[in-house]
Parts: sequence; structure tokens; C-alpha cells
Amino acid sequence: MRQLTEEETRVVFEKLAGYIGRNIANLVDNKENPHVFRLQKDRVYFVPENVAKLATSVARPNLMSLGICLGKFTKTGKFRLHITALSVLAQHAKYKIWIKPNGEMPFLYGNHVLKAHVGKMSDDIPEHAGVIVFSMKDIPLGFGVSAKSTSESRNLQPTAIVAFRQADIGEYLRDEDTLFT
Repeated sequence: MRQLTEEETRVVFEKLAGYIGRNIANLVDNKENPHVFRLQKDRVYFVPENVAKLATSVARPNLMSLGICLGKFTKTGKFRLHITALSVLAQHAKYKIWIKPNGEMPFLYGNHVLKAHVGKMSDDIPEHAGVIVFSMKDIPLGFGVSAKSTSESRNLQPTAIVAFRQADIGEYLRDEDTLFT
């Protein structure tokens, strides 16, 4: 497990900024509970600083994971967020969409968010911005990218897509066979 290089840090922060905006400073500059970013086998982890110091005593081949897995670097050097990052993203989300109970199951089965399923949404969401999808009970369900801005989505047909799904908590069940191999 090692620290991120400057280039890796820039790529990770750009991806996170798409979902949490300037709130990224809250992740890095938290004096009460400091966290660090660590890389292990192309995966980026968000780890409490005291745990990261303790982990240095464990050999790299013996260390599977540590902290919260935010995502992984692809072979081409791009960074992809994993659903495990949802807890971090939801706390600091800039743009949010709440979906009605009748839209939760289609979303958790891997479908995009439709206009008919939207209960409410943040007022100032621009087009193609990162959004966090919540149930009406404020339970984070996943994240994606807005298809239209808030003002444009008010005039859409009920079957039109409001947000493109990128990850949802239903992935744990759908990808169960590939997660543990």
C-alpha cells in the first residue's frame, strides 16, 4: 500500500469533484478525523490516518484491502468509482436526486432514473453533472450523471431519462459471482 503520486491524486480528485464539488476539501482537511488516500493493486482506498500507519507493518502481499475502496485505475490510467464509494459521496454530495418508492426497484435492477420516478431533485443541477440518487427516506441508492439540467427536466415526458445510472447498491447482488473470484 503506497501513497498516490501527484498525477494519480489529480485524476482521483477530478473524478470526486464531479460528484462532491468543493466539498472535497472536507475529505482532505478534516482535523478531527484525518484520512488519507492509499493505492493497493490499482485500487484507491480512503483510510483513517491512524489505521494507515498501522497497516505499514503488514506485508503488501498479505494486505487485501483497507478502509473504503473509492475505485480503481483502469489499464489506460482512467479512474472509475466503485459503488463502495457511495457512503463517502453521499455525505458530501453536491447534487442529489430523490426517487419515489415505485422507482427504487427499477433503479436497483440497473435502469436509469426516469422522470416519472423522481420525487424531488436539487434546484441547480447542470446537464452531465454527477448526482447521488437517494430514496425518499434519504437512503443513498447509487450515483450517476444527470441527463438534463433541473430546469429542462421539469418539462420532460414521464418516460424520459433524467439521470444515467453509473452504479447502484443492487450491484452487490447482480455481480456477486464476479466479486468473490
